[in-house]
Amino acid sequence: MKFTKMHGAGNDFVIINTLEEDIDLSAVPELARRLCDRRLGIGADGLMLVAAAKTGADYRLLFYNSDGSMGEMCGNGARCIARYGFEHGLAGKTQRIATTAGLVTGERISQTLYRVRLNDPTVIDLDRGGCAYVELGDPGIPHAVLIKDDWDAIPEDELRALGKKLRYSPAFPKGANVSFVRLTGANEVKAVTYERGVEDFTLACGTGCGSIVSALTLKGLVSGENVRITMPGGELQVSLCLDGSSVRDIFLTGPTCIVYEGETKEI
Repeated sequence: MKFTKMHGAGNDFVIINTLEEDIDLSAVPELARRLCDRRLGIGADGLMLVAAAKTGADYRLLFYNSDGSMGEMCGNGARCIARYGFEHGLAGKTQRIATTAGLVTGERISQTLYRVRLNDPTVIDLDRGGCAYVELGDPGIPHAVLIKDDWDAIPEDELRALGKKLRYSPAFPKGANVSFVRLTGANEVKAVTYERGVEDFTLACGTGCGSIVSALTLKGLVSGENVRITMPGGELQVSLCLDGSSVRDIFLTGPTCIVYEGETKEI
C-alpha cells in the first residue's frame, strides 16, 4: 500500500489515495491506529484518505485521528491535502475539497505555502466552561479557547493535565480540542492545542488557529486580519471577516512539507 507522509507546521499526517489503493473503509479505524503509531507504525497525528467526491468538489477528504476516531476536518491536513491534490493532478491551483464538516477550498500560494478557507462557525459561545467555545462546520469541530498568559511557563505535565481535564469537561458534550493562548503583540498570538483524538499536544492545529482568531476577534483583542499564531511547530496566519456578532470566511495560511513517500506491506 503506497502512502505519502506530510506535515503542516509540524502537524503530521499519513495520506493514502483510495482512488488508487483498495481500502476497506470498515477497517480504517484500526489502520489509522497502526499507521499513526510512532513506534510500531509510520507515526502521525492523523490518517487522511483521498476519495471520490459525489458532487461539487474535486475530491473528498476523510480524516481519522491517531486513535482511530473519525474527525470532522483538519485545517493543517486540508492544507497538506491541497498540495497533494495539486501535485497529483487531482485539482488545479484552486480546489474544492469535500469534508465531513462541509466544503473546504484550497489555494496554492507557492510550492510549499497553501491557504484554505475553513468551515464557517456554526456555534460560538464566548463564555462556556471558563473558555470561549467555537464549532467550525456542520457537524462542528469543537474547540475551547482559554486565554492564559502564563501557559508557556507551566510545567508541561501540569498543562497536559489541564488540557485533558478541559477536553473532557461536561461543558463540552462533544469533547473539545483545547487551545491555550497568550497575546504577544498586536495581532500576534502564541498558542498550543491539546487535540481530541490525539489526546495530547500537537505541534500545530489549523482549526484551532481559526477558532482562536474567531474568539479573540469577537472579544476585540485582535483585528481578525493577518493574525499570526506561533505554535510549537511553526507560524500560521489567519484572516477572517467580522459580521456583527459572528465571523465568516476564515482563511488559514501556512507551510506544507512532503516528508517522504513510501510503501508499507507489514501493517
